[in-house]
Amino acid sequence: MSETLLIAGARIEGGDAADLIVEGGRIVEAGTGLSRAGATRIDADGLVALPGLVDLHTHLREPGYEVSETILSGTRAAAAGGFTAVFAMPNTSPVADTAGVVEQELALGEAAGYATVQPIGAVTVGQKGERLAELGAMASSRARVRVFSDDGFCVWDPLIMRRALEYVKAFDGVIAQHAQDPRLTEGAQMNEGAVSAELGLAGWPAVAEESIIARDVLLAEHVGSRLHVCHLSTAGSVDIIRWAKKRGIRVTAEVTPHHLLLNEELVRGYDARYKVNPPLRREEDVLAVREGLADGTIDIVATDHAPHPSEHKTCEWPAAANGMVGLESALHVVQTAVVDTGMLSWADVARVLSKTPARIGLLDGHGTPLDVGQPAELTLYDPRTTSVFSASDLHGRSRNSPYLGTELPGRVVWTIHRGAPTVADGVLAEHGVRA
Repeated sequence: MSETLLIAGARIEGGDAADLIVEGGRIVEAGTGLSRAGATRIDADGLVALPGLVDLHTHLREPGYEVSETILSGTRAAAAGGFTAVFAMPNTSPVADTAGVVEQELALGEAAGYATVQPIGAVTVGQKGERLAELGAMASSRARVRVFSDDGFCVWDPLIMRRALEYVKAFDGVIAQHAQDPRLTEGAQMNEGAVSAELGLAGWPAVAEESIIARDVLLAEHVGSRLHVCHLSTAGSVDIIRWAKKRGIRVTAEVTPHHLLLNEELVRGYDARYKVNPPLRREEDVLAVREGLADGTIDIVATDHAPHPSEHKTCEWPAAANGMVGLESALHVVQTAVVDTGMLSWADVARVLSKTPARIGLLDGHGTPLDVGQPAELTLYDPRTTSVFSASDLHGRSRNSPYLGTELPGRVVWTIHRGAPTVADGVLAEHGVRA
């Protein structure tokens, strides 16, 4: 059983200071001047209390690619970044396209105890885009899958995409699309534009993303089903989502921390830490996705945490793998890009990094208000500090962070999962929290 915690003086979602008492995995009291005999006191003066962060887009690599990450190492990274729940993408080996694989992932997450692991099921068998996977079996399994994606591969066939949208309506599931037309991006190495022309790298046009989003919002409208757009990255994509929402289409969208902060100019150094899918875009796109997040067009921030071993990144640009690790740095980057710039409040951060991703994924027990009776899933964050992000801040198996050596604001001071600390005073717990 978890210990009793007295959290004293935390700024609830950045607002007024309050005390919280946590006992038996729940918040049992909230107010000011609280006390509880025998409770462990956490001095949270000046700290922002957020509902535990929820990442709708995490690559944990297990089973099959444990050299890059495991569910244990990935959820340790998540806890260090303030996350109490992560949705695990299906590009594993075997692919998470059956009830057996998603149940295995669920069990490994429960055993690790650092964060809730909610598997995402593949849309098609083997992520090959040819025929639907066992969507119903995964939905009715112990993993209770509600989000399906072929992430890393676009569901390019419109008929298969339509059938998937129709199928998941039966249990209010959602199809999360990796919007990338494969024909328009053959051999692409970076964003298409003046910089790609100057560097002599094959361009990745914005329309390759935007055309798929446009098609899919129309399919979602026709079917009356839920669509989620993964890692949106262009100004045109923001415009399409904005139009679709005004039309009443059931679409949600995410942006990554790196697309909120970094742009294509970083590719000039050919440092493969900046090679990612979708690619880093123009500064105009960066500003557009920030505005889209601020005005609610983009619903959430999701990390697209994508670990790779060093040999897949310390090589020539064309041969390097796409992807960045992002769990430990996400909250710091969000503070830099949209909080310190005045675009989002801490209450907004709670919405885009916890409440809404939990709602999209239908994940019970997460993204709930910090109120009496609610599960004790929360993060205490100090936005007043700054430090240079280094390899010691990474707790997974891979080091492919674009922020190494960068000064970032903020510090995750406490992460509390199932009513017990997984991070205590900035130090990751040696063991996870057992269910």
